[in-house]
Amino acid sequence: MLYRLKTDFRLSIITLLAISAILGISPFAVMRFAQGNMLAGVVDLTIMLSITAGMVYAWVTGDTARSGFFMAVVACGGAVTVGAVVGEPGLFWLYPCLVTSFFLTEPRYAIFINLTAVVALMVHGVAFSSPVQMWSFAATAVVVSCCSYAFAHHNENQRERLEHLATIDPLTGVKNRRSMDEELAMAIASAARTGISYGLVLLDIDHFKKINDEHGHSVGDDVLTEMVVLIEQNIRKSDQLFRFGGEEFVLLMSGVDQTGLRAVMHNLQHIMHKFLKHPGGKVTASFGVALLKVGESPDDWLARADQALYKAKAGGRDQIVYADELIAPEPAAETA
Repeated sequence: MLYRLKTDFRLSIITLLAISAILGISPFAVMRFAQGNMLAGVVDLTIMLSITAGMVYAWVTGDTARSGFFMAVVACGGAVTVGAVVGEPGLFWLYPCLVTSFFLTEPRYAIFINLTAVVALMVHGVAFSSPVQMWSFAATAVVVSCCSYAFAHHNENQRERLEHLATIDPLTGVKNRRSMDEELAMAIASAARTGISYGLVLLDIDHFKKINDEHGHSVGDDVLTEMVVLIEQNIRKSDQLFRFGGEEFVLLMSGVDQTGLRAVMHNLQHIMHKFLKHPGGKVTASFGVALLKVGESPDDWLARADQALYKAKAGGRDQIVYADELIAPEPAAETA
């Protein structure tokens, strides 16, 4: 639960708004029912329940876009209704709604929702004691919306930059292990849902430590970046390359069978033999390849590819070993 709140900004805003609605609106709903103002009490209760329902939907489905838009409409629409029912005191409820709408939904939608809410209150007019107050309210509402838009836009840019830094390997520009874990889980879910086959390749540059020791880490970095460029030039846009760690990389391919996988691997190995070099000579790699099995977990899938890679390295390196061709060890015989 805490992990989802830390990693999903919009879900955290949705949750915060719902909790604030429960804690902030509930006393007013109780007070208005106690005072006999049934209409205002029902409005408060409806707003609170609707926002809570939006939060529950976001948690259950993970669809924060629809739930955020719904809650922005409910919050601003509810504030307008409260202002129309209770008069001037209800105007203050609109200001926090104008701010949070930019964090709940896209800016274009938030601008439309805020503008509609302000115009609706002005057209109704009951909440204002004079035209001067009405236009003062409109001006301050626009200023609040503009400031909120600027802050939300800046925050979104910062969030995207942080996400980029958290998921991209800075040297090679490919996705890192954190992204790989997410993509493997998504691939398995997609395979279970659609039946699409997926192939996983774990590759390791042969004698990479020797390259660093003899020619320097800058040469080693060049080898890594050049290999990534070669691979990305010879795979499909739908295929994904990840840096697993050090000189190890993972290639995830969708819609491939054993025959197609063999053709891709033969081509990649040929391309590396032909073009990947360093001052001491050519650079080779060992490959462990595994097709996804039904019901397999990401860890099991990756472990099979790793086992095949180990076999390729133990067999002399610069080899491609397919996990499906490995002979499983026979179970130990039971002793009496």
